[in-house]
Amino acid sequence: MLDLQPLFTLAAEVGAPQVIADGPYGTRRFIPVTGGSFEGARLRGRMLPGGADCQLIRPDGVAELDVRATFETDDGVIFLMRGLGMRHGSDAVMQRIAAGEGETVSPHDYYFRESMIFDAPAGKYDWLNRLIAIGTGARRADQVVIETYEVR
Repeated sequence: MLDLQPLFTLAAEVGAPQVIADGPYGTRRFIPVTGGSFEGARLRGRMLPGGADCQLIRPDGVAELDVRATFETDDGVIFLMRGLGMRHGSDAVMQRIAAGEGETVSPHDYYFRESMIFDAPAGKYDWLNRLIAIGTGARRADQVVIETYEVR
């Protein structure tokens, strides 16, 4: 039986996507992480610039998400998050999100889920290395918000 415990809420600030259209598997989008924050009961801090979400938009409209991002805790420890996920919805909803109308599109109108693993240094946060997290997300105009849960 799965037990989900809140881990943190992350709010990633993102830049304009770099798009490679009509490749052999679909359209590729590289979306830079430019900053952000995360906060939970056991850890909090900021997201560092330099990460990215490398998406594949499949012919069926599903966005396969492949994320690498670095986090810095409020006490100065840096760790990596690797995430794999999916986002999809009706054509109309996905077009509104792509057009930058993310603030007005309810996350209940589309599917956005991500699995995450972490790479933290030895010490206070090395417990992150021994868990899998899952999240449910919302895409805003220039931000991604993910409610993240530890799977126990």
